Amino acid sequence: MHEMSIAEGILDISLDTMHQHKATVIHSVQLDLGLMSGVEPDALLFCWDAVTQGSPAEGSTLDIRRIPITGQCLDCNTVFDVKDRTFICPSCESNIINTIGGRELQVTSIDID
Repeated sequence: MHEMSIAEGILDISLDTMHQHKATVIHSVQLDLGLMSGVEPDALLFCWDAVTQGSPAEGSTLDIRRIPITGQCLDCNTVFDVKDRTFICPSCESNIINTIGGRELQVTSIDID
């Protein structure tokens, strides 16, 4: 379960930020998570609860914003959201697509005191 190591990494980032700002508690962490990131949100939330036990982040929330898969057609340059993992341009029906979004795994903000 790689979600455990991801949760540990998010906690490390959060604790570093907390210490840099001389805070004492982490209330929530906001995370962008792409649909193609390979991370299962429910498993990540479960792991977050486990890794934060006994830390300044205990009881905090991990707010996950799902990022859709975005493709760009290399034939006509149309940018579009990929639906049902069908990588076909809605404008010209080409299947020569570059994935430009949906792989994100990024902490975007941390609520601390």
